[in-house]
Amino acid sequence: MEGSKAGSFKQMLLGIDATTEEEYASQSRLLQEFTGISSIDKAWIFKSDSGIGSQAMFLISQPNLLANKRKKFILSSHVLRESNNSVNFQWAQFPVEMTGVSAMVPSPSGAKLLVVRDPEKESPCQFEIWVRAQVEKEFHIPLSVHGSVYADGLFQGISWNSDETLIAYVAEEPCPSKPTFTGQGYKNSTSADKDFGNWTGQGDWKEEWGETYAGKQQAALFVMNINSGETQAVKGIEKSLSVGQVVWAPPVRGSHQYLVFVGWSEGTRKLGIKYCFNRPCALYAARAPNFESEADGPELKDSSTEDSPVVILSQSITSALYPQFSPDGKFLLFLSARSAVDSGVHSATDSLHIIDWPMDGVLSSSTKIVDVIPVVMCAEDGYFPGLYCSSFLSNPWLSDGCTMILSSIWGSCQVILSVNVLSGEVLRISPTDSNFSWNVLSLDGDNIIAVSSSPVDVPHIKYGYLVDKESKDTAWSWLNVSRPTNACSDKVESLLSSLQFSILKIPIRDVSYCLTKGATKPFEAIFVSTKTKRSDPCDPLIVFLHGGPHIVSLSSFSKSLAFLSSIGFNLLIVNYRGSLGFGEEALQSLPGNIGSQDVNDVLVAIDHVIDMGLASPSKIAVLGGSHGGFLTTHLIGQAPDKFAAAATRNPACNLALMVGTTDIPDWCYVEAYGSEGKNTFTEAPSAEHLTLFHRKSPISHSSKVKTPTLILLGAQDVRLPVFTGLQYARALKEKGVPVKVIVFPNDTHAIERPKSDFESFLNIGVSFKKYLS
Repeated sequence: MEGSKAGSFKQMLLGIDATTEEEYASQSRLLQEFTGISSIDKAWIFKSDSGIGSQAMFLISQPNLLANKRKKFILSSHVLRESNNSVNFQWAQFPVEMTGVSAMVPSPSGAKLLVVRDPEKESPCQFEIWVRAQVEKEFHIPLSVHGSVYADGLFQGISWNSDETLIAYVAEEPCPSKPTFTGQGYKNSTSADKDFGNWTGQGDWKEEWGETYAGKQQAALFVMNINSGETQAVKGIEKSLSVGQVVWAPPVRGSHQYLVFVGWSEGTRKLGIKYCFNRPCALYAARAPNFESEADGPELKDSSTEDSPVVILSQSITSALYPQFSPDGKFLLFLSARSAVDSGVHSATDSLHIIDWPMDGVLSSSTKIVDVIPVVMCAEDGYFPGLYCSSFLSNPWLSDGCTMILSSIWGSCQVILSVNVLSGEVLRISPTDSNFSWNVLSLDGDNIIAVSSSPVDVPHIKYGYLVDKESKDTAWSWLNVSRPTNACSDKVESLLSSLQFSILKIPIRDVSYCLTKGATKPFEAIFVSTKTKRSDPCDPLIVFLHGGPHIVSLSSFSKSLAFLSSIGFNLLIVNYRGSLGFGEEALQSLPGNIGSQDVNDVLVAIDHVIDMGLASPSKIAVLGGSHGGFLTTHLIGQAPDKFAAAATRNPACNLALMVGTTDIPDWCYVEAYGSEGKNTFTEAPSAEHLTLFHRKSPISHSSKVKTPTLILLGAQDVRLPVFTGLQYARALKEKGVPVKVIVFPNDTHAIERPKSDFESFLNIGVSFKKYLS
């Protein structure tokens, strides 16, 4: 009796019964094992001192739930190519944790390593120059010079010059001065009064680049002399320009050194830039600062201290990203997201271009831009679907000087491509018979170090080499690389070994309205299931929907989705039309048709697996975040009897509310109106606009919803502010629909802090078990 009372009291406090509590305990133990799987993020290759083989350095990360951060480690290996076409990685005994490190950039020769450490609040930024056995130099850059270094995202950029004496990088401008007040009123900046009793005002509000950039100052360009530690801002750049992705131009004897970088102009306002490649940008060239001659430092022959004009190198194109010089310095290559900029969608099919670089150092803004890879509108089955590339390696070139290696999306897979930038020839060099996803990490001469994974296989390192360099045969062979430790626990490995996956082609159902050829082709879905036959015909099905909408769910390993597969759910991961990787026509078919075409594609995919006998109609849940949450909440409203449970993270539930509060109001116009949305966009929506936004939104179907729904929200989200999801939750509660809401106070749009991500998927797993068992 006493135990029963204690149990009832606990249930009253926690809001869960004993069965659910046991489910929480069981699933949390397993989820911790999945969470502990490390990720291979980057790799660098260095020449070996002995001249035999190479030295590899891998950056590995792992969530630390207790600290609520990601730990970063460096693990080293000696790489030996054997005579029998095998490769031997001799791993260091232990990794080394890189505490507080925001960036690591080796010098071109590999003799030096720049390590940048995040400053504590109100502390200077710390630069360390490492050589083989020690920290050679350490510099602390005061906040009066600049703030934190931009080490990730579009603004990141750190580059050594060719003689390894100067480092160019992007950092936050110093904080602008704010007004100071005393008991007597305003304090003049020249006042000699003591600070006792003073207080600082807020000063003018300034636009920011939205999601994840809140509170950050303008991205500006700096150069450090590593011999003296002197740091200077690059002059001549307009204050309205945010910069990133800096590289040094090839040196010209007797001429000043130049920097090439990407610049984004804020226009009338800064719209959100995270995940948004539709922001116009251009390549610029600026003269590097002139440091005074030192005995052990660089001496610049042009001693002019006047500002030199900044040259726009890509005036004839609306987007230019990731500048990269050829090994001989004769041309400058860059990626363009002009399809996104010109159409207004946040991401689209990329193109690749080159500019001839003047060997005399005389720059011109009228240089001809040559297409290497144009935008692919519609590819035939099995052929290159277009370029979808998020960045380049720091050195992507093979020894011929004209072939670069990069990763790109091909349908539902990530693949490795070789691109001859002179002929435009594109070859898929990762295995064509594999549905795994492949990502290039580094080049070891003319060989490739990559990582390969699938929804049911943890990442493994691969080593690729050209089978016959002397012939015209372009076949690549890929070797397995032994891991230094087990990739996962024995329990996780056993669970994953019981799973399988396939990529399904889903024919579209309705071709009655006017569609381009690319939009009539089948879309894809990744299906993950158990290999074991069970008494029940089908395991419960989770339909997973990516956000964007113009991104893609890849056939790579996801710890969270693998966890859900391992607790008894099949997965249907739908890449509806509008996803990346299928050509531009299919992608551009979605704007103007959100809430209908994408919803119908998902319903068609579900019916497809039901008809194949892979899913039971009565045991289906739906899960998605952002635009995936838009679809999730649309589906439970438009097909109220189809889903037994739903879960969503930061969903777009009401575009009429979103348009006035988000950092990307233009998204609402482009996705709701289609091709005319870019020009229709205004900061003052009309009643007609708001009516259309409401009609396109899930909240217009909320009165029909019956499905128990879990809603996960980040309180710091500026893309879909928290009250967007709360409004939808309250609308469901008003109708008596079971709703559970969890708000993570310190998370942004992605809800990716380790504790938040853990609690999110634990609750998803427990909720779906409850309603689908």
